[in-house]
Amino acid sequence: MFPERFSNLPAYPFSRLRILLDAHAPGDTAAPMAIGEPTHAFPQWILQIIQDHSVGFNSYPPNDGTPEFRSAITAWIAQRYGVPIDPNKNVIALNGTREGLYNAAMALCPQTKAGKKPVILTPNPFYQVYMFAALSVGAQPEFVPATKETGFLPDYAGLELEILDRASLAYICSPANPQGAVADRSYWQDLIRLAEKHDFRILADECYSEIYRTAPPVGALQVAHEMGADPDRVMIFHSLSKRSNLPGLRSGFAASGEKVISLMKTMRAYSGAPLPLPLQKAAEAVWLDEKHVQENRRLYVEKFALADDIFSDIAEYTSPEGGFFLWLACQNGEEAALELWKEDGIRVLPGRYLSQDVNNQNPGDGYIRVALVAPKDQIEIGLRKLRNRLYR
Repeated sequence: MFPERFSNLPAYPFSRLRILLDAHAPGDTAAPMAIGEPTHAFPQWILQIIQDHSVGFNSYPPNDGTPEFRSAITAWIAQRYGVPIDPNKNVIALNGTREGLYNAAMALCPQTKAGKKPVILTPNPFYQVYMFAALSVGAQPEFVPATKETGFLPDYAGLELEILDRASLAYICSPANPQGAVADRSYWQDLIRLAEKHDFRILADECYSEIYRTAPPVGALQVAHEMGADPDRVMIFHSLSKRSNLPGLRSGFAASGEKVISLMKTMRAYSGAPLPLPLQKAAEAVWLDEKHVQENRRLYVEKFALADDIFSDIAEYTSPEGGFFLWLACQNGEEAALELWKEDGIRVLPGRYLSQDVNNQNPGDGYIRVALVAPKDQIEIGLRKLRNRLYR
């Protein structure tokens, strides 16, 4: 028998989207704006690195990452956030961040908290692995609305004390997927103090941290370091997927205090899939290079500016601070997505597919998520069609 806790799960968002759209032909040349898969050029020089180290495919790679790879990560953290950490104690290589976000719950969530079933806090809407991780460890996922009224970030401090006292982990994404909101220093400070008061850990999903409009988003580990917080209180997750347009490389990392990383190392020793050695050598070089990241960010800033111009007269439009999605208000997300596909060939994701119903309310209702990953000329055509269809 299958575990009962998975029996009522809805289909994964993109499976639901296929069910909604694929029975219908697109009304025009298909414009993919649903999946957040980067299409900008990745740094081509990694191909030579992989070739030069291809003999490494003949060896089992170290599960935690090579010393050189981990040193490249800690050098990047020191440069980006000003936080000195030990490559042997405070960082672990991941096969993309989704694996780490899931395994963190497996490694860190207790069987009980305050004598009851533990709670894992998650924003709503959310990256779906947060919910599945909570269910996998037998915890109660607590979905906290991240709406326009809350600045599109969850107000965990507003929860009932009974829920906070049972909280073991809290997921948070900044810049947020799907809304693009950025947690500022004050937000992180308040959340860290709340975590200290109620003794839970913060799992900071920062995979969009290098795609921003003006200033680099402050990081959770950075603020925790400034506050002198327990290093094990916060765990950050990063990858090369969005930063460097390398989703297929499957290179990410997690960083935290020594105790947390030790637990994650034990978890990965039994269940992890380490990155092949030639790919670790490539990733090592990519983490140490910022030139390609700056160019990537420039391309997204151009598309942000284009969207701001096209939607400038739309009162409901909110310009994102980071990430590469638009979170656009509409009457009905599913109806809008279907109409855009059938009439204009534009493929977007209904917001409710990224959200959970709570008390018969879904914070994703009335929104669609639009990915700005295609080339600028395609994005412009798609956004103008979208604007004319949604706001005519």
